[in-house]
Amino acid sequence: MALQLLVTDRNLNVVGDPLDGWTSLACDLNFNRPASGQVTLPARPQVMELLQPGHRLVVVRDRAVWCAGPMEEPQDYAWDLEANAGGTVTVRFSDDLARVAGYLTYPEPSKAFTAQDTVTDRHRVFTSQNAETIIRTLVSENCGPGALAARRIQRLVLDDVAGVGSNRSLSTRFDPLLDACREVAATDGLGFRARQVGNEIRFGVYAPRDLTDTARFSAGLGNLRRVGFTLGAPTATSELVQGGGDPDDAATPPNIRVYREVTSGAAADWYRVEKLVDKTGTLDDTDGELTQAGTLALGEDNPQASLSTVTVDTEDLRAGRDFFLGDRVTVALPTGLEIADVVQTIRLEDTPDEGELVTSVIGNSDKTTMTATVRTVRDLARRLGRLEAR
Repeated sequence: MALQLLVTDRNLNVVGDPLDGWTSLACDLNFNRPASGQVTLPARPQVMELLQPGHRLVVVRDRAVWCAGPMEEPQDYAWDLEANAGGTVTVRFSDDLARVAGYLTYPEPSKAFTAQDTVTDRHRVFTSQNAETIIRTLVSENCGPGALAARRIQRLVLDDVAGVGSNRSLSTRFDPLLDACREVAATDGLGFRARQVGNEIRFGVYAPRDLTDTARFSAGLGNLRRVGFTLGAPTATSELVQGGGDPDDAATPPNIRVYREVTSGAAADWYRVEKLVDKTGTLDDTDGELTQAGTLALGEDNPQASLSTVTVDTEDLRAGRDFFLGDRVTVALPTGLEIADVVQTIRLEDTPDEGELVTSVIGNSDKTTMTATVRTVRDLARRLGRLEAR
């Protein structure tokens, strides 16, 4: 596949000629998180002129935009007397979701920060609304077309409604915008992304697919490169959620606390570990907000099964065409076990000498806390232990 690198300004206008002569490129697309990429080029004057603050890098693969977003480090320059005459420059970039990640959730998004309510601890509250609608509204009113002019991201619009997600509730106040979006998306497993289409940056929500029957990876199929796992204790088995008003603030009615405990079954295998989750400002659990907060916390604190698999594209199964971020796929391990898990990262690498390679990380390479994965990894560990004992 032919790759082309373009530089644009904030309004998506292409500036200068396409970048050429680059010696290495790597780009990770991440599920519900900004992308991460870097490219190394000869530091020619015409190249350095394009690598300026505020500019974006667009990676075009097979005549379609693969990744597009701001240059987070436009110039990382290096020169070596023995290696090259003019030096090299490495550009580190992301996708446009990184711009969205730079915002907070205003309690009153129609007002400037200095005009926010000074009397009450006001929150932006969504009660029993569709999850997709909440996420789209949060983005629109904080950095999209519905935001204050000073807060709008250039060319950002809302993508078509996907009609996905169930009803959720959310109370947020100056939280990182993407954290609030992930909190709403987590229960339904929804995905969201910002992608360049023509002269627009389209933010949209989507429902990942269950492709466990059709998207399969194994050594026998030639599309499984590496598998690794670790197994560790949970960081919490009982989430103690504290809501209600602040008892030290007489001006905040009602002046009471509300408590909910959300537990997992992990304590039976390990031991009880308690963690406090502060949801001050959520006055009751009528819409399940306190329970939802505890459930989401357990998703981070469950037994720490870290499953990392690296796959490679083949003609029969290609990332972006046959599966995408968030989709559930199947990995057949050499031991005979099969694991169904989520595509977390799709990585594109290219060098002039070795050509293009697309790999995918299935399962969270840091900490996968899905209960089914934990059971499978534990089973795998026991099988390997029996093999070692022979």
